[in-house]
Amino acid sequence: MTALSVLDLSPVSSGSTGAQALRNSIDLAQLADKLGYVRYWVAEHHNMPMIASSAPDIMIGQIAAATPRIRVGSGGVMLPNHAPLTVAERFKVLEALFPDRIDLGLGRAPGTDQVTSYMLRRRQNVSEEDDFLDRFSELMALETRQFPEGHPFSKVQAMPAEVKLPPIFLLGSSDYSAQLAGQIGAAFAFAHHFATFPAEEAMRIYRDSFKPSVSHDKPYAILGTHVVCADTDAEADRLASTIDLNFTRRNKGEFLPLASPEEALAYQYSPAERARVAQNRTKLSVGSPATVKEKLDALIAATQADEVMVTTMIHDHQARRRSYELLAPLFI
Repeated sequence: MTALSVLDLSPVSSGSTGAQALRNSIDLAQLADKLGYVRYWVAEHHNMPMIASSAPDIMIGQIAAATPRIRVGSGGVMLPNHAPLTVAERFKVLEALFPDRIDLGLGRAPGTDQVTSYMLRRRQNVSEEDDFLDRFSELMALETRQFPEGHPFSKVQAMPAEVKLPPIFLLGSSDYSAQLAGQIGAAFAFAHHFATFPAEEAMRIYRDSFKPSVSHDKPYAILGTHVVCADTDAEADRLASTIDLNFTRRNKGEFLPLASPEEALAYQYSPAERARVAQNRTKLSVGSPATVKEKLDALIAATQADEVMVTTMIHDHQARRRSYELLAPLFI
């Protein structure tokens, strides 16, 4: 049986607020815990009115405190935005408070637009080059105390010093991310829900590239995917119309709160927009439990994923809860 988990961006719906979206995340996490989901990850995005999840470490602590069992983690912490020492200390604190329940998922992108990214980093030594590997190496050197003798950081310890970092996962959507995850010995979470690179090829590259590390001694691959499950195919299709409009708006640089199905179905799509929506729908699993199970089984068989991590970005929180309720018995 394939493990099943949740990726939550704390979506903000039209007519609601970011504060309510965050409270909804805690409510959904409590439901996922009761239903037997393996882990619950929260994202890091900035300057996006449709996403309230901007501080994953804070939300991880709140969710872990409100649930007794489920693993809670970041999907992910965007390492370009943070000093490695800050990440190490925050996640050691979380691990100390909630032993063996925390995951550290790391992303290579800033999770926002270029100007906001600069504002997040402007007090740091900002570089135009991709410095993820440098930051990751520093994070690992802090953990393993392997700074060379005489290095200015050699006497710095991430506190609490006796607590190990949680398991590390690298998030990605490309062949480069898959190869990098294998080379650094991280578990790998592939974002099938928005990637243009084939998931099955990414998973193969990851496994072929894997080298054991202090974090993982063997490869572990998570398939992130978008699911909308309802009692009928027709109802699921109606709920997923919110995703269609959100996808169209994002392509135009519009990051508005999630529209209701009524607003989404009334939108006048151009022929080109309809074609792009249809193509995007091929990445989604939308339908009744039987329909969704068939689609996910095919994905799992193709990718050999160890775990499926589901995101459901729809307007109504109760419908989102229902989607996860219907999905759980299929895999748990």
